[in-house]
Amino acid sequence: MSFFRFITENSRWLAGGFLLTFFSSFGQTFFISLSSGNIRAAYDLSHGEFGTLYMMATFMSALTLPVLGKAVDYIPVARVAAFNIPLLAVAAVGMALSQSLFFLFVTIYALRLFGQGMMTHNALTAIGRWYAAQRGRAMSVTVIGHQFGEATLPLVFVAVAAAIGWRGSWLLSAAFLVTVGLPVIYGLMRVERAPRATDGVERRSAGRDWTRGEVLRDPIFWLASLGVLAPGFIGTTIFFHQVYLVELRGWSLQLFAAFFVVMSSMTVLFSLISGALIDRFSAVRMLPVFLLPLGVACFILAFGEAQWTALAFMVFMGVSYGFSSTLMGALWPEIYGTRHLGAVRSVIVAILVFATSLGPGLTGFLIDFGVSYPAQIGAMGVYCFAVSGLMVHVAGTIRSRNVIDAGGGVGAHLT
Repeated sequence: MSFFRFITENSRWLAGGFLLTFFSSFGQTFFISLSSGNIRAAYDLSHGEFGTLYMMATFMSALTLPVLGKAVDYIPVARVAAFNIPLLAVAAVGMALSQSLFFLFVTIYALRLFGQGMMTHNALTAIGRWYAAQRGRAMSVTVIGHQFGEATLPLVFVAVAAAIGWRGSWLLSAAFLVTVGLPVIYGLMRVERAPRATDGVERRSAGRDWTRGEVLRDPIFWLASLGVLAPGFIGTTIFFHQVYLVELRGWSLQLFAAFFVVMSSMTVLFSLISGALIDRFSAVRMLPVFLLPLGVACFILAFGEAQWTALAFMVFMGVSYGFSSTLMGALWPEIYGTRHLGAVRSVIVAILVFATSLGPGLTGFLIDFGVSYPAQIGAMGVYCFAVSGLMVHVAGTIRSRNVIDAGGGVGAHLT
């Protein structure tokens, strides 16, 4: 089936998944961090203090997510969205009205839980379950909602905040969620999709459906997570402190924000490329290579001082994000099946949210203690190359195990 025909025949569900990931932007670090300077000034917080508050609020949202996230296994996608989107809008209103540290903590907790957490989890679980042979393509279209948000919302937010203030921008964000996001997403997703005979045959899949408990006892899950979760941790950490980085280098914040368009364009392109590669070769085979562009991006940002290096960073970051965002959705059904995908993915997203919460706080304290921020970014690049070597072993083990499971040798790896 051609890509154009695939998009045409599945436009309803792909558009719904795309919009779920797009509207998750209001709880993503890149969006919240646009107000970081104003928040620190309003509450008289240092980089480390605000990073710690952000880390703890995100950590609490990660603990909550497995409880809420398993609901997508038995509650329709549209109903989950109808519950989730209004709560995300309430959190955006809270950001605009907050006057105390406690209220700020609760607001960030809700933004992270209902934005980055549940909106993304709802989208990727649905697409992972609805598609098999064409899962890579479907995921590649769905996840570019994140990049569309990254490409458009920073520029819009900066412009609107200049006119009505940063708190007013958060009020408009809440209105946008309720008046546009909620009715459109609900209308698109209220009819669920079932896999079709015309989809083709999935050639590479898990030999069986794993329960959440079995997944958590599987050493390969934790090893694979060291790689798959790295882009979220690194990207969140870098963009959370983007204002500080721009000030450190003497760059233009407006120009740096404009470069997000380049990163998002590259992410979209390589999301689609990786989707086709995953459908042809499998997500598991992508594990050893997908972190390499991220390592290059980190080295560029760590050692480059001219503003054009920020553009080069955005290019390689976009390549890595394109591969990793599609891989994040397609990999887990391929390893662990789809029957318990909601419960399994809720843990994965919770770990991701926790990882993204750790970076800003840890890096903020290191900055406060005088540790060079560029040196920290360079260390992240070293990590990417080291873990890529580990992923060679992980990918080989998964492929061998799936063959054993498909042949009935399930008990060999249950501990």
